[in-house]
Amino acid sequence: MARIPYLDPERAPESVKRLLAPDRPQKIALLFGHAESNWPRLAELLLSILGEQQLESRLRELGILRVAKLREARYEWDQHVAIATAAGVRPEQIESIAKGEIGAACFEPRERLVLEAATELVRDANVSDATMAGLSRALPPRQIVELLLACGVYEALAKLMNALGLDPEGAVTSAFAEQVNRGDLMRRPQPAQGG
Repeated sequence: MARIPYLDPERAPESVKRLLAPDRPQKIALLFGHAESNWPRLAELLLSILGEQQLESRLRELGILRVAKLREARYEWDQHVAIATAAGVRPEQIESIAKGEIGAACFEPRERLVLEAATELVRDANVSDATMAGLSRALPPRQIVELLLACGVYEALAKLMNALGLDPEGAVTSAFAEQVNRGDLMRRPQPAQGG
């Protein structure tokens, strides 16, 4: 149960209302929206991570699911299972992450590296030289930074969700998950601003 009340959608600040849409998760915006100057910028960063990185969305989602599992962030897990599925993460891989079995045979070596990097980042606040060397052989520098950025931001998000008691909202629809992975949510026209 949320530890502070959700904003009333009718009375929410305009900066938060602009982020509310029937096809998007609502609870996160109505809870994090209390930080009305920061939430819209954080939401933009999250959408950029989800829709504008060069890193394969499948690899990004493996990392995010691992972070969600390690941080016991149910809301993050529930939302990203659908996004991961739309990105090509297989059900047996999701199940293995849920069980903490990141060395399972269903993962190829590059996927195991991503999972190991996410694990180290959460547990050690760093990535070992061996894991970084493996990532450097598997991914270009931009994608390594994008992976670590995604994992780091989603770890911070998981901590905030847990601290505020963000209630589960159910999984996003497959159509929404596909839009996320295509980056379509970043391309939504923004309302014109007067002045």
